[in-house]
Amino acid sequence: MRHASVTRVLLRRAGLRRPFPPDFASRIEGRGIRAVERRGKYLLVALSSGDTLVMHLGMSGSFRVLPRGGHDDAADKHDHVVFELSNGAIVTFNDPRRFGVMDVIGTSDAPDAAGGVAALGPEPLSRAFDAAALARACTGKRVALKVALLDQRIVAGVGNIYASEALYRARLSPRRRASTIATAAGKPTPAAAGLVAAIKETLRDAIAQQARPSHSGRFLVYEREGERCHRRGCGGKVRRVTQAGRSTYYCPRCQR
Repeated sequence: MRHASVTRVLLRRAGLRRPFPPDFASRIEGRGIRAVERRGKYLLVALSSGDTLVMHLGMSGSFRVLPRGGHDDAADKHDHVVFELSNGAIVTFNDPRRFGVMDVIGTSDAPDAAGGVAALGPEPLSRAFDAAALARACTGKRVALKVALLDQRIVAGVGNIYASEALYRARLSPRRRASTIATAAGKPTPAAAGLVAAIKETLRDAIAQQARPSHSGRFLVYEREGERCHRRGCGGKVRRVTQAGRSTYYCPRCQR
């Protein structure tokens, strides 16, 4: 899509998770695409008009790209949005459960116009996410540390599985209060530095394994309830608890 322009937008239904704006297609057609970026789980397409096309895959969304002159043998009833491009490519959004989101926002729109993109915290693998940033975000927070990591305003994109995995690597209990990784003045403690390092290491390992089928065997604690802790000399067993409606796995002996 990058550096092409959008010649036509086909909407095959009135909306996805929420209705498309009335001027959705007209604000995109004829516009050039300057960049395609990611923020958290949102895809951001910068248009030549200054507007931004904001997209979220939801639970079941996916894109299919048909190059110039190709024949779309995969077309089906769940193809809801089609972008025809000046370079001949056709980009189709397919979403059987329709939990995805598409919107067009301008620079003057409210920060939460696209579902809160502007409120997202730093990217976990960016330089902006460091011990100081995490400590500032957790200062004074009485919620559990695991719950804080799932707050997208603190850090964007650390999901339930990898929050458990990172806390295990950092030897921190998911049940401890989030404020304990910062001093009273909001400065980072060694625990904050260790947790940031563990989050980055966990996510980099997950990216390296993305080509492999997902299975619980590659996790250190997630979905290992009742199994012996992997850490040498620990001897504890993995426990599962529910936090904020999500399953948390941890070793109560070595995670403090």
